[in-house]
Amino acid sequence: MAEMRKNKAKSSSSASSSSCSGFLNRSFTMHAPSKVDSNNPKVHFFLKNQQSQNRAASTSKVHDSIDSVKGKVKKLCCFFESGKSSSSSSNITNPKEPTHKPCLRTTKSSISSGFINPAIRLPGTEDRIVVYLTSLRGIRRTYEDCYAVRMIFRGFRLWIDERDISMDAAYKKELQNILKVRKVTLPQVFIKGKYIGGADVIKSMFEMGELAKVLDDFPRRQPGFVCNACGDVRFVPCGNCSGSRKLFDDDEGSLKRCFECNENGLIRCPDCCD
Repeated sequence: MAEMRKNKAKSSSSASSSSCSGFLNRSFTMHAPSKVDSNNPKVHFFLKNQQSQNRAASTSKVHDSIDSVKGKVKKLCCFFESGKSSSSSSNITNPKEPTHKPCLRTTKSSISSGFINPAIRLPGTEDRIVVYLTSLRGIRRTYEDCYAVRMIFRGFRLWIDERDISMDAAYKKELQNILKVRKVTLPQVFIKGKYIGGADVIKSMFEMGELAKVLDDFPRRQPGFVCNACGDVRFVPCGNCSGSRKLFDDDEGSLKRCFECNENGLIRCPDCCD
């Protein structure tokens, strides 16, 4: 009997505990609905409000970013406008002050007054073009200028009296006496005995077409003409001493200096330089 009472007490306690747990589960657990009824007007209103709030938040963020960008752009514009205003204020002239208009000059007057120097003349060369130059390549810029001037005149198929100071030192002394300077720059050009100038002047006259007008009176040579005696070098070895610069004197029985050639044993070409 005692055992039966104990079993009944256990069964009653287990039933009461299960009923309490069920009550607790029913009272404190919330079961979400498996499907949301979209046709319900309350649910539809709630979802619509939530979407509108999300849109309002996103649009407010976009407007904030645009406003920030506009603020930066305004700052940059103010910065550059202040710089422009300062520069424009510095460039603004006083209306009371007279404005100087640029004077336009014709090309002919600038050529005649700027390029040809009538005070310097080379006597005995009124019928030719004389160019003082060098054929040595020790100074690259000087050699290139001399070569450019030579090619410009040869492009007109003209004969040029080329006086190479590297071939004959007497030409350097002659140029120094004419220009009345100790240090001379090459090349130097004389046309019809009048001093024209250096390479920059000849290039400028050639580019503006003024050089062709000055050279109209000179006769032209045949295309590809080259002197057979000197090859357009303008110098040949001395025929008296064969370029050795020394002659044997039979009377004295010794060697003497040849006075017909220069320091290099060369003379001017008799075919193209006479």
